[in-house]
Amino acid sequence: MHPSITGQYLNRYQRLALSDEGAGLLPVTGAQRRFVLVRAMDPSGRPDTVPMFFAFPRGTVDTARLRAAAQSLAARHPALRSRTFVYRGTPVLRPAEPHVPVEQVSRAPGENAHDALRRAVGAWSHDGPPLRLFLAQGDQDAAGAAEEVLAVVLDHAACDGQSLARIVEELGDAYRDRLGPADVSTADVATGLADYREAVLLQLEAERRAGSPDALAYWGDRLRTVQERAPKPDNSGRTPTGAAELRIPADRSGVPFASLLAACRAAAEVLYGTGQVPPIGYPWGGRPAGAAPVLGCFLNTVVFPAATDPVRPAPDLTATQWWDDLDRADTPFDEVVHAARAAGSRWSGALDGLLTVDDARRRPALRLGGTTGREVHVDGRQIRAPFAVSVVQGPELSLRMVWDRTVLDDDTAQDAFAALCGELRTGLPVG
Repeated sequence: MHPSITGQYLNRYQRLALSDEGAGLLPVTGAQRRFVLVRAMDPSGRPDTVPMFFAFPRGTVDTARLRAAAQSLAARHPALRSRTFVYRGTPVLRPAEPHVPVEQVSRAPGENAHDALRRAVGAWSHDGPPLRLFLAQGDQDAAGAAEEVLAVVLDHAACDGQSLARIVEELGDAYRDRLGPADVSTADVATGLADYREAVLLQLEAERRAGSPDALAYWGDRLRTVQERAPKPDNSGRTPTGAAELRIPADRSGVPFASLLAACRAAAEVLYGTGQVPPIGYPWGGRPAGAAPVLGCFLNTVVFPAATDPVRPAPDLTATQWWDDLDRADTPFDEVVHAARAAGSRWSGALDGLLTVDDARRRPALRLGGTTGREVHVDGRQIRAPFAVSVVQGPELSLRMVWDRTVLDDDTAQDAFAALCGELRTGLPVG
């Protein structure tokens, strides 16, 4: 039997790790392989980034103390100080010295703090450290007090949603205790590297098993009619994204994920027309059993074929199909794309939409010294797909759709958002 993509990768990495030049290199997960592929397909070579923004009273942030605290995290966690690159055709991580820049972002004439931070994050260079911090002077809060806004930004290849809460908590703890990289012992550094390598190898073994012939046959049949429908984005002007938002009552049983997928299908029908099967991606997964709880990117991107047929499948059928997909959610993205193309799809691997769900109840607020920051949202950041739907679960569900204005016009996108909300109203208590 011909080895899977993951099996081939494992063989190449293991040979590389035994060589003198590859002894210090770390393996990457299937999710990280996807980010390397997507970056290579992007004409500008920009990576995916995960930013968090926190507003503090002006004068709170001691930048030298913050830099030292962030570098102590980078010293302890290999994912926060390693660079992703391709060595002899094999994607790997190369650990580096802990370096976390803290950039004071000046506001250009007419800009506010959000504009300045959006510009700084948008100019992210892929060849720098995976964790970077940006600080901009803000305006006044609701009480009239002057603020500053801190952006904590990570390369997505270095983290997933499960990592964010831990990063925020440990950054605040290191700042409180005035820690720096010298406070991380050589033994702790070595343990961190060993734990990370073992966790990724366990993940890759799970992904290798998930790339079985049966799983690939399933995905080939499931996605053989998928093809992206959106035109390519115009990256020349970096036009800000459009956005629309809705808040709905939270369901005690959790996020209605299958209903959200059905709602994304309704939006895609407005955006791309009927009789299409645009691919919608969503992150799913977790750390492999028995692995140390290391920071890194362990969430796979699962593909939902959002068939925009005039006769839509019943909600129960959508849920059943979704559960069947989750049984094979560990199959790496690149193997799924290959299976779909082998089955006759002309899909390139690009996505026509994204759906993410974040449980804000588990994420602590960033605390610097004795001051707790207020997490804020910065509109207008570039997105990797023509449209993206994000759901934040708190006391209520905050549902937000953003779209790339170089691909979709505002009127059509607003109609798609209305269709998305209308689909949710069918089975949910949307106000």
